[in-house]
Amino acid sequence: MKSLRLLTTSLAIATAMSTAAFAQTELTMWYHGAGSTVERDLINTIISDFNGSQSDWTVTLQEFPQAAYNDSVVAAAVAGNLPDIIDVDGPVMPNWAWAGYMQPLQLSEGALDGFLPGAIGEYNGEVYSVGLWDAAIAMYARRSTLEKFDIRIPTLDEPWTREEFDEILATLKESGEFEYPLNLGMADQGEWYPYAFGPFLWSFGGDMVDRSSYETAEGALNGDAAIEFGEWWQSLFTNEYAPGTSQDMADHETGFIDGDYALQWNGNWVAVNTLNALGDDVLFLPAPDFGTGPKIGGASWQFGVSATSEHPEGASAFIEFALQPEYLAAFSDGIGLIPATAEAAAMTENYKEGGPLEVFYGLSEAQATLRPVTPGYVFQALEFRKALSDIANGADVVDALDAATDAINDDIARNNNYATAQ
Repeated sequence: MKSLRLLTTSLAIATAMSTAAFAQTELTMWYHGAGSTVERDLINTIISDFNGSQSDWTVTLQEFPQAAYNDSVVAAAVAGNLPDIIDVDGPVMPNWAWAGYMQPLQLSEGALDGFLPGAIGEYNGEVYSVGLWDAAIAMYARRSTLEKFDIRIPTLDEPWTREEFDEILATLKESGEFEYPLNLGMADQGEWYPYAFGPFLWSFGGDMVDRSSYETAEGALNGDAAIEFGEWWQSLFTNEYAPGTSQDMADHETGFIDGDYALQWNGNWVAVNTLNALGDDVLFLPAPDFGTGPKIGGASWQFGVSATSEHPEGASAFIEFALQPEYLAAFSDGIGLIPATAEAAAMTENYKEGGPLEVFYGLSEAQATLRPVTPGYVFQALEFRKALSDIANGADVVDALDAATDAINDDIARNNNYATAQ
């Protein structure tokens, strides 16, 4: 009996030691896509594959609704309760890095070779985040509409000029066949405004802030080029070329398909539904050139490591694991966004050579411009959004842009030019 007890004890100790030897350290991950079963399944597949691929780490997932996600991260950072792995909207990343919420990634040399620039989040010379996808905006049009009104189909090499675009809008308005010539999605007054309309300002030659120093908006947001943009922007609404801020949110998804609008400025995330509805008649066209070259927004949601993670090497290992082409392709096929590499694009149904959405990869590669890479962008975006909304609703252009400029400059001064982490 004594021998049996000793054997049992020895086996228990051996089992415990074996379990300890192979126990995986838990890494927590937060994701903004709660409610999307497709995204949940894709993320969980990557997590399951990673957890099964090695014996050091195990990742667990917690999801948040997108509308509440950023506030949840900020609250957790203040409380010192961040997870190991977070996702972050690309233009927000510099603010979170500056504020001490994130730390640079620990990736293998060459891990980001071939990635679209908009999928890589750099701040102060270091990579803090990387995305599995990017997003792009295009001008949606019907081939039949352009042919009917003898409108040239633009290309990446020869986009519409400002004068050409203005004439097109006037022609479409005069036809009386559409509720409005152009659908901009004015009801969505979140990040859509700086992402979708900031490129118009940049193409005119203005900006939200002077990017040479990021220490002032003077001359960038209220200079001659910005004022010219503001006057053009207001003309879209005074000429009734586009619906204003009272537009119904759902209209941006369905109005073009329903034939209420001749043109639509929208992202590739609605392209599949549009293709399904209109087939080969739909065209995805490059942005117009308003003077300094055609531009669209770059950078979408990306993965990063929190500053308080005790296991940044494990969190970085998971992120690098997720960058495999098959996962990039799976996300693209699942949610319609642009895969972050050409290799992954070739594996997708929509973005491969000859695929119906291949044009969006070219648009992202050729026209994508990052929103200002500064911690102050979060505030600058709010002021830009307000100014554009006010101008659309009839405010004096110069006054609105001057007010936004002053507010941005005050914010920069309050934060010591965003020179040091808080």
